Amino acid sequence: MMKRYNNNRSNNRSNTQSSIPKDKQCYFCANNYEAIDYKDAQLLRRFISSYGKIAPRKRSGVCAKHQRKLAEAIKRARVLALLPFISR
Repeated sequence: MMKRYNNNRSNNRSNTQSSIPKDKQCYFCANNYEAIDYKDAQLLRRFISSYGKIAPRKRSGVCAKHQRKLAEAIKRARVLALLPFISR
């Protein structure tokens, strides 16, 4: 006989998490950025994980248009050695 498992994960959530997701506003839209500068390493570090990966839209809250520009700026900054490719 096969056992059936309950895949309902909502029972495992703690009471501190709300069931309504919080809407994130795009950082660049909110602050009226015209262009994302690849030379601004401090700003770009905000959108890189501790492993050196580019943060996905879902986690960073950036809109699709700015995510594409952000990824390009991070890649340019890596080539110029302003940002690391990986962190050890």
